[in-house]
Amino acid sequence: MHNAAFRAVGLDWVYLAFEVPEGGAAAAVAAVRALGVVGLSVTMPHKAAVTAALDRLTPVATALGAVNTVVNRPGGVLEGHNTDGAGFLDALRDDEGFEPAGRRCLVVGAGGAARAVVKALADAGAADVVVVNRTPSRASVAAALAGAVGRVGGIDEVAGADLIVNATPVGMAGVGESAEVRPLDRTATSAEAPGLPVDPADLGPGQLVVDLVYNPPVTALVAAARARGAAATGGLGMLSHQAAHAFRLWTGEDPPLAVMSAAAMAELTS
Repeated sequence: MHNAAFRAVGLDWVYLAFEVPEGGAAAAVAAVRALGVVGLSVTMPHKAAVTAALDRLTPVATALGAVNTVVNRPGGVLEGHNTDGAGFLDALRDDEGFEPAGRRCLVVGAGGAARAVVKALADAGAADVVVVNRTPSRASVAAALAGAVGRVGGIDEVAGADLIVNATPVGMAGVGESAEVRPLDRTATSAEAPGLPVDPADLGPGQLVVDLVYNPPVTALVAAARARGAAATGGLGMLSHQAAHAFRLWTGEDPPLAVMSAAAMAELTS
């Protein structure tokens, strides 16, 4: 996405991937300082560990305790951002025409992506943000990010939600049925759709289902939700929009979003 975007706006820049072993976040940040790299993306398992090696964090990154974008500011000040929540909201509003203010939202999962979504929905004025997760303590931590509108709930509340977000890896290409990613118990025994994070029988017209999984582009959950009459989309929109925020932070240029989205889709379908 980023290399396609650099070409589109005429920047002689390059975006490269570097494999950093777990525990190596601080050393990678030191290399950024030494080489004068303009910025970088941070992926798992480094999103939390990298925070201690940076000079400052945005309020959102501080609240989430996780960074996915680093900007090398003048004077070598390394600033940590988390663009996931902003990218998610942009995808909702710009791509799906969904405004979360005043809406009932349910998020399945309590990991890093889920926490970013929970906070973003609350900050956007959602009326209710329900977090559903196998581990109640993790659900409580995520729900707390939504303040007064956040709470821990159950999978049986799906039918009453305006927005349902799958923020677990269930449905991702190459992800097996491990203990960490297996679906919630009710869905696991569903005759209609075994192995989905929510039961499609609870979905219908007037709801929007967002599966943050972007590979495959149309997941089993998205297909099942559409078959039940709900609007549904995969995670490519959030992926593209969060990257667009990073592009703007690094370059100061307006991101060529259509180019970035097309590049991501081409990679996924090649």
